[in-house]
Amino acid sequence: MTAQTFDRPYVDVDERRDTPRPHRYVHGGFEGTDTRFSLYFPPSGAYEGRFFQHITPVPESEHLAQSATGQEDRIGFAFAAGGYFLETNGGGTSGTPGAETDPTIAGYRANAAAAEYSRVVARQVYGEHRPYGYAYGGSGGAFRTMGCAENTTGVWDGFVPYVPGSPMAAPNVFAVRMHAQRVLRHRFDRIVDAVDAGGSGDPHAGLTSEESAALTEVTRMGFPIRSWFGHRTMGTHAFGTLYPHIVTVDPGYFEDFWSVPGHLGADPDSSVHRDRVRFDCSVAGIVPRGKAPDLGPFAEPAQAPQGGVDEAFKGPADGAGPVVALRLTSVPDAEVLGADLTVTSGEAAGARLRLKGFWRDLAVLDLPGAEQALAGLRPGDAVHVDNSNFLAAQTYHRHQVPGPEYPVWDQFRDSAGAPVPPQRPFLLAPLFAAAAAGHVPTGKITGKMIVVSCLLDREAFPWQADWYRAQVAGHLGDTLDDHFRLWYVDNALHADAERQEHPTRTVSYLGVLHEALRGLADWVEKGIPPAPGTRYEISDGQVVVPDSAAERGGVQPVVRLSADGGARAEVPAGARVALAATVETPPGAGRIVRVQWDLDGDGVYEIDEVTEPVSRLTLERHHSYAEPGTRFVTVRVSVQRDADPDTPFARVDNLARARVVVLG
Repeated sequence: MTAQTFDRPYVDVDERRDTPRPHRYVHGGFEGTDTRFSLYFPPSGAYEGRFFQHITPVPESEHLAQSATGQEDRIGFAFAAGGYFLETNGGGTSGTPGAETDPTIAGYRANAAAAEYSRVVARQVYGEHRPYGYAYGGSGGAFRTMGCAENTTGVWDGFVPYVPGSPMAAPNVFAVRMHAQRVLRHRFDRIVDAVDAGGSGDPHAGLTSEESAALTEVTRMGFPIRSWFGHRTMGTHAFGTLYPHIVTVDPGYFEDFWSVPGHLGADPDSSVHRDRVRFDCSVAGIVPRGKAPDLGPFAEPAQAPQGGVDEAFKGPADGAGPVVALRLTSVPDAEVLGADLTVTSGEAAGARLRLKGFWRDLAVLDLPGAEQALAGLRPGDAVHVDNSNFLAAQTYHRHQVPGPEYPVWDQFRDSAGAPVPPQRPFLLAPLFAAAAAGHVPTGKITGKMIVVSCLLDREAFPWQADWYRAQVAGHLGDTLDDHFRLWYVDNALHADAERQEHPTRTVSYLGVLHEALRGLADWVEKGIPPAPGTRYEISDGQVVVPDSAAERGGVQPVVRLSADGGARAEVPAGARVALAATVETPPGAGRIVRVQWDLDGDGVYEIDEVTEPVSRLTLERHHSYAEPGTRFVTVRVSVQRDADPDTPFARVDNLARARVVVLG
């Protein structure tokens, strides 16, 4: 492993630019390293002496922010908040995890070096001063932000890790999720309906014992039970990336799984045997992205990379070249989510590819862009498909029981606290965490910190933010509230994206992230404490928050909606339904500025009203439906600290739903 130093910075671009808004752009790096950075300086009249630095989940490009718009516009947000913006490539190839890589480069050293040098450039631009600095990053970038907070002093003044995992997150949260996806794949619509507004409230009704056990297991591990509405497009997410590392580091597990008692594969009555697929066939065609193939539920929206938390596991998103699927001469009848495809003849013989699954006659590749493995592949080449290892990996979490500080694993312990299933000789997840952050997070932070976590997060289960809060509390003790906040966001998922796949079910949390960064700056620079942390309790792996805004805290409004006085109304066609919405903001949060209504549940908010800025609001309206059927009425509300209804920044949203059943 070659040591790297960052003592020879250079600048290779320094120019004025007018797009996306007037600024001075500076690009550079450090000699003898692969680290590169981009700096965006606003006009002096908009600069208030601070900078914001976004940290990506994995090392990416230093040019990502230039194409973002709306709430995702990091440069625009930084300028609006009085700062310049800094992004790096996370150390480049030298920061990419691997056997010969120093994990501290991507963990914090590359970003720290760029942050320190940015102050040198800022003094050249604005004159002598010390800019305040704030680092933020989500998912794997949250680990890196924690690494920055725990391993540096004086580089940054505050930190916002968002949608964070824990040192036991990967691969375990993805494993248990995929196990549930397999067992419950034909039951999700029933489960979703039960926990939705006006539903029965009993998601276990009608499930077999195996299905009920799988739902209980994944819920106790922390998967938000209200979040299964996305089951059709949820896919494997990061699991396809993590899975080969499990196979490499712990190959013996995949033999034990099918033979050693205590493993699911050794149970002859388990449905895992029904879902095991092994077959031989041939390649009928090679399908590049440029052909715009129909990939069904495995399709990814095409967009330029912007360093988002969900990008690290998707591969290239543009261009016609990357191969995204193989057309096979035969595909299995069974539903498959994750498998290995091995080329057994031809020039590419021995190449091994990971599959997301099958759609019609296509084998959809996980992480498109495996050109090296595919270079010699030709139609007619023989391949072997096997999902045995994928199935085994889906219950790996049962054999990775950590200490009592992780109570979601209590379901796998006996009354004395000892693990019941056979255990592997080591815990794998902390190795992944160390690779991301440069070390395993300890909570020993410098500076001030606000953590943002989402209650519907399917990739970073919400309890993990509380785990980190406990580590920080152990370090800071009675001074915790002087340095730390944890804000939970209801009805929000993992992705740091403005567009929502299900806009009547979820909101973007980017406004909360903006508010955290602005509140952090006020806290550090002016001594103004941010809104109190969210109050909550954790019950069987689920984070539960109070119903009222005053009790809940944080910065998100609390919204309630009723139809004819309840969560569910049944009315004849043509009858008027009374819809009542109540909105309240927690102490220290912004004021209500906008209310939107989707009356027919189609995802389009046809009514958009700007309101007088208030902290509490009650609205009533009546609506009738001519045709029978079930509609979910949704009201979405925005609050903003400056009472600005039009800005995309620091606009904090929430929503509520009610069910209207129109009888024939």
